[in-house]
Amino acid sequence: MKRITHIITIAFLIQLLMSCSDTQKQLYSHQTTIETKIVTYTNDNHPGKKLMETLCYACHNPTASHDARIAPPMVAVKSHYLDDNMTKQEFAASIWNFVKKPSKENTKMRGAVRRFGVMPYQEFSKEDIELISNYIYDFKIEEPAWFKEHIQEKGHGKMKYRNDANQG
Repeated sequence: MKRITHIITIAFLIQLLMSCSDTQKQLYSHQTTIETKIVTYTNDNHPGKKLMETLCYACHNPTASHDARIAPPMVAVKSHYLDDNMTKQEFAASIWNFVKKPSKENTKMRGAVRRFGVMPYQEFSKEDIELISNYIYDFKIEEPAWFKEHIQEKGHGKMKYRNDANQG
């Protein structure tokens, strides 16, 4: 009788171990694979371009004449805020630092502030400004025909003309 009890106990334990093993297999079989999607933006499909045209060009439009403008063109913003060896993240942070709270003390465009005044506060999200900044950093943006010559003849101090594409 003891032998039968031992056999039943062993059979029960084997059955129990087998059922645990099946449960683990079922749990692991429900895992999903995460895929990474890499998106390559061009000058035409970058989301920052559309945001810049929608949010910024009301005042910073590159097609406005020099005398009729109400704010500097975006290429001037790029030229003032982009320094040599600056990373894309540093450039975006520099732009956001001004846009989140525009002031005379916080600007890198003192001449523009003298001519146009301080940019009025706009309720832009940090994410939108980062997308716009990333677009400006990576691509050559539209500029007025007079802009390059204007920089050279006016002598804008340390500011350099910066409107080259930074993509490798």
